[in-house]
This record gives sequence, C-alpha cells and structure tokens, in this order.
Amino acid sequence: MKGNIIIGQSGGPTAVINSSLAGAIKASWKEGIRRIYGMHYGIEGLLQEDIIDIEDYITSSHDLSLLKRTPSSFLGTCRYKLPPIEGNEKIYEKIFDILDKKNIEYFLYNGGNDSMDTIKQLSDYALQHNKKQKFIGIPKTIDNDLPMTDHCPGYGSAAKYIATSMKEIIRDNESYGVSKPTICIVEIMGRHAGWLTASAAMSRDIDCNGPDLIYLPEVPFDVKDFIKRIKALAKNKKSIVVAVSEGLQDKNGKFICEQGTVNDHVDAFGHKQLAGTAAYLASVVTHETGLKSRYIEFSSLQRCAAHLASRIDSDEAYNVGFLAAKAAFEGKSGMMVTIGVEQREPYVEVYDLFDVHEVANIERKVPLNWITNDGTYVSDEYLAYARPFIIGSVQAYTAAGLPIHITMNKKKR
Repeated sequence: MKGNIIIGQSGGPTAVINSSLAGAIKASWKEGIRRIYGMHYGIEGLLQEDIIDIEDYITSSHDLSLLKRTPSSFLGTCRYKLPPIEGNEKIYEKIFDILDKKNIEYFLYNGGNDSMDTIKQLSDYALQHNKKQKFIGIPKTIDNDLPMTDHCPGYGSAAKYIATSMKEIIRDNESYGVSKPTICIVEIMGRHAGWLTASAAMSRDIDCNGPDLIYLPEVPFDVKDFIKRIKALAKNKKSIVVAVSEGLQDKNGKFICEQGTVNDHVDAFGHKQLAGTAAYLASVVTHETGLKSRYIEFSSLQRCAAHLASRIDSDEAYNVGFLAAKAAFEGKSGMMVTIGVEQREPYVEVYDLFDVHEVANIERKVPLNWITNDGTYVSDEYLAYARPFIIGSVQAYTAAGLPIHITMNKKKR
C-alpha cells in the first residue's frame, strides 16, 4: 500500500496557486492515497508539526472547483530557508521523523526559486540516507523567473491584471483636459527580473497606445535621462503614463527606491523589501518639471486578483500540480514540473520534468534583446511570447455580488 502525501505552498501567493493544490489533490484521489496532508504555513509549519488533514475541508469536486477560484495560499505560506545539510543534520532528522510519523511517502512543494532549493535539499538528504520519501517541485511565481520552464504558473494572471489595470489607468489619466500634462507612474513588482513590468506593454491595442515608457530592472536606470524623456513627452502630450519595476537600480547597483524612504526590512532569504520607487520618481518629476504627477503601487493586488485570473494560467497551474503528484507516485524525486510551448498560435503547451538542481536559486531574466528604445520599452518578440498566457477568464462563483472563496474557517467533519 502506498504511503500518504503532503503538500506545501511557499513564497508569495498567486491568483492561481490553489489550482495547483487542486490538481495535486485530484491526482491523489485518483491514485487512492489514504491521507492527503497540507503543511500549514509551508516548511516552517511542518517543522512545528502544524499539519492539516485536507479532507477536513475538501471532499468533493465542487470543493476543488471552488478552491481553483480562491486566491492566495489556502494552506498558508512562509519564507523560510532550510540551512545546508552539513552541520544542520538535526533539522533534517526532525523533518523526516515527522514525515515517518505520518507515513508520508510523497512530498510536494509549490513555489519559486527558493522553494525549489527546499526540494533539492530534502531530496539530497533522502538519497544520502536511503529514505523512502519522494520530493517533487511544483513551479509557481508571478515573477516568471524560474529557469528551464517556458513560463511559470501565476505569471499569466498577474500579467493580465497589470495589462488590464494599465489600460484603465491610461483611460483615467487621459480624462483631464488641463493645459499641462499629468504624469502617472505605476510601480510593478519585480526585484531583478522585469517580466511583470514588461506585461504593461500588453495594454497596447487598437484602442490604447499603452504606457509611454517601460523600465525594467535588467537595464541600469538613469534618473537624469528619465526626466529628459518626460520633458520631451510633455511638449506634445496631455497624458503621460510610465510603468516602472520596483527593483530599478542605478549604474552602481543601488535601488532607486533607496534614494527616497529607506526600508531596511529583509526576509529569511536576505531579500530587502522594495517599495517607493514610483513615489520617489513622481516627486522628482514634480520637482524638476513643475508638472502634476501621481504614483500608483499595485503591490499585492497584482498577485491576488482572482477575479481577473487567466484561464490558460489556471489550467496550467492545475496541470503542474496534478503531474507533480503523478511523478511522485511513479517514484521520481528531486524534480520540478516544467512547461514547454510547442506553438504560440494556436497555443499548444507540453509538460516535462527537470532536475531541480538545475533550477534552484537560479533567476531567469528578460532577454536584453527584448528590451528596446534604450531601455525604455519592450519588443514585439516579448508580446508574442506573453500574449497567450492572459487568454480566457475563470468565472467566479458569487453570492450577493461578491466572489465566494473556500477557507479553513469551517471543517467538514
């Protein structure tokens, strides 16, 4: 008889992360797994033996369908970095003791770069100590920066939110018939990789010109050149909208947001919390030009907007969760599910497995040849790459005009 399975969610949530959980649960039901467990708050919760029996909350296809329409991490998430195995064996012994106690044979972890490092470390330890457990990574990140996969579940829905919101912001900013132009600077997530900020370009269509400037962190940012371009645009335009990445850096590698209010908070992985890039640039624009400027930070809105989830993204998130569980049941370990694209029009995707050692802690950035106009826009090649990911919608279940979500507030048994 097969052992039990445990599933964890880690890192920043997405609008479709629970679709991957639904896929893994469905595969487990089909396999006849006796117990499906969830880590409450990821590996950090597991270390505290905070483990959920998923059947206390999800028992039917209807529950799975509702789960797929629920944003953020149903199981709870964490940003916890496992230390290296050498010198920290007691932590790993504790984890495997907990897994053995629950007869857990299959371990799935849904996350990005740092989460794949967790899969790598645990699968290495299991191999070194002849443990029975199998470890498979489920890709997830709105940042779209995992290598070895064409794109990441979560990105399409975040990109759809950004492109939609940018189009609406452009409409709003054009409404003012004042004598001087209004400048609006929109800050989008992205520490070192500009995939999310690039998606602002998808607002460009037959009824919208898109943002005037797009700045990605892959290219050093020059404030003086930025102001020069704003002044040039202001000579002929009544509305100027700019998309900027939160992770913009100058030629010396200093974050632009640090030139405004400094936030010294860092997470468990040493990542500094970034915010304030757009606010700083808006203040510089006003000071240097005298023009009215405002800023908008999408912040967590871009990763939790399930009402704008992409159907393609939701389906692919479900599929990678299902296939991760299936791979574990087949005895595979130390792997991550990947997505390939056979053709983009009409869109045809394929799935594979890749050695997690080639994925963990590696960041994939926007190709420099896709960044155009001296670092102020993105190319048609990017648009051809990304447009399929935002296709289709996921119809919400609603009550009294608002979406319904599944939560852990009430047990089923």
